[in-house]
Amino acid sequence: MSSGHAHEAHAHGEGGCRHAHEHALHAEEALARAERVCRERGLRLTPIRRKALEALHADHRPVGAYDLADRISPEGGRRLAPISIYRALDFLVEQGFVHRLSSKNAYVACLHGHGADEVVAFLICEVCGGVDEDSSPAMKKAVAAIAETRHFSPTHQMVEIVGRCEHCRQSALQQAAS
Repeated sequence: MSSGHAHEAHAHGEGGCRHAHEHALHAEEALARAERVCRERGLRLTPIRRKALEALHADHRPVGAYDLADRISPEGGRRLAPISIYRALDFLVEQGFVHRLSSKNAYVACLHGHGADEVVAFLICEVCGGVDEDSSPAMKKAVAAIAETRHFSPTHQMVEIVGRCEHCRQSALQQAAS
């Protein structure tokens, strides 16, 4: 995704990188939550929506709509139309199952089931492309204070922070030491 080295090149050993581990650990639970929430809201997790969500959960890095279309289109068949992918993504974002990262123009599966009013921070690794997501009452309070000071009424509260994840920082330190 970025310069430096590809995420697949990491020597992941025991523990590996946190974003990959978190996604692998919680993907099944998040998919089950999405199905339950859709049932409770009287909504359908259509086959395309489910395939899109599964594909996003299979990767801990942001995925663009066209790449997603390639991943979920039938093998040897016609590629799904971009409008179908965007409709599925719009639904998944509206329901809180997926987040759109503006800086990447790409999507990442949500592992946490945030409320609509929560402030979410995305820590985006510029080396491996992995994404960690976090929220806290302190961050929500700080963003609310900023908005109030500016007499601003937020409808969507996301913070994108770009840098290096713990794994990539450690890899760079180990390479520098050798």
